[in-house]
Amino acid sequence: MTRTATARTPHLPPAVEVRRVRPTDAARTRAIRLEMLADSPLAFLETLAQAAARPHADYATRIAANSEGDRVAQFIAVADGRAVAHAGGTVIAEEPNVTVIFAVYVTPAWRGQGLIAALTEAVAEWSRGAGRPELMLEVVVGNDRAVRAYERVGFVDTGVRLPHPTTAAMTELQMRRRA
Repeated sequence: MTRTATARTPHLPPAVEVRRVRPTDAARTRAIRLEMLADSPLAFLETLAQAAARPHADYATRIAANSEGDRVAQFIAVADGRAVAHAGGTVIAEEPNVTVIFAVYVTPAWRGQGLIAALTEAVAEWSRGAGRPELMLEVVVGNDRAVRAYERVGFVDTGVRLPHPTTAAMTELQMRRRA
């Protein structure tokens, strides 16, 4: 998906392109991954140190794999040649009709400009194309800013609470919407 507006997404700033990653995006995707881990260390499943220690070749391999196919995909918003937002989608064996959205992040200077809506719609379009009509995500309980952002793009709290996968003291809430 390139920069477009739909009923679910507001008009994006003209300088922004929202699209699936390409193999040539490894460096910009690595840069936003390190930024997201520095900015929100408890929101993602690895530490900044772990991500920084991973060789660039590993990022390149992952981005190339996630640039095509219908099992895992990553999407970025690009402005001035740099990734300013990211979201991914994947299928899980337990629910083959659901795409799980992961690693949603918008760099602080670009927050509030419709990028979460645009990225969510990009993942939704990909999900529908893969035959998965539902989206699901998990967010840390207490991250009210993220919950409100997801509610604005149509996600609803399911009432399901799950232990955080890496931090025992934290709980995540599950949200879902139609793709």
